[in-house]
Amino acid sequence: MKLAYYPGCSLEATAKEFDSSARAVCKALDIELAEIPEWTCCGATSAHATNHNLSVGLPALTIKQLQQMGLDCVVPCSACFNRLKTAEYNMINNTAFRQEMEQLLSFKFDGQPRVYDLLAYIVEKIGLPAISQKVQKPLKNLKIACYYGCLSVRPQAITGIDSVENPMQLDNLVKTLGATPVAWSYKVECCGAGHSVAKSSMVTDLSGRILAKARAAGANAVVNACPLCQTNLEMRRPPGEDLPVLFFTELMGLAFGLPETRHWWSKHLVDPSKLADSVQAGATS
Repeated sequence: MKLAYYPGCSLEATAKEFDSSARAVCKALDIELAEIPEWTCCGATSAHATNHNLSVGLPALTIKQLQQMGLDCVVPCSACFNRLKTAEYNMINNTAFRQEMEQLLSFKFDGQPRVYDLLAYIVEKIGLPAISQKVQKPLKNLKIACYYGCLSVRPQAITGIDSVENPMQLDNLVKTLGATPVAWSYKVECCGAGHSVAKSSMVTDLSGRILAKARAAGANAVVNACPLCQTNLEMRRPPGEDLPVLFFTELMGLAFGLPETRHWWSKHLVDPSKLADSVQAGATS
């Protein structure tokens, strides 16, 4: 299976482990990723907050590139996915918007191919049974707080998530990997997002609450799919809080027994290597 791949800016820098683990896991699942040539920034928070035309034109340009490639696209970063999916949604449902983008970018939109969240694609298109067959080291010693954040779930009409209040895609994946997803009420709470610099104390408070609720629920790790959430939960945390925060692809790589996992751990501010040790202990006991 061949898919277009949009890594986005964060996966080229602060979330390099997300990119590496996404590529490794997709390879293990027999998914060939074709990175979009000369892809451009999705606009994310900055363009969305300052220039409407730029915020829609940037992801629409990626839609044009996908159409030229003729491949459906998977997007690991939830922020990038939200921007690209919003552009796709409006190209399909808003005639004026579509015509404006077609004129601006000099192409004719044909409705294909489509943009998918990498997590949703793996869970729903590849399927949990196929994922289960790849598990070499079940994560039976781990209790995981599945953190979805904002942009992978809202607005539901665009993201297509099963529920905006209690989504289960990540929980079901965690179960398939052999771990136990904990029940908690903060799985879709905001971490503070792009306010990390301007209002760092607010983000520290929000991120601290998320980690505290995860720990109170019995989790020994948090798993997510957003580079910005990852940054906030690792950097903007109360002193002494050492709960690891992982990308879902890293957790999959651990369960699949991929040798690259230790390299991914080294990219984290909070060392998750004890998780790997507990999994190894469970596998040999």
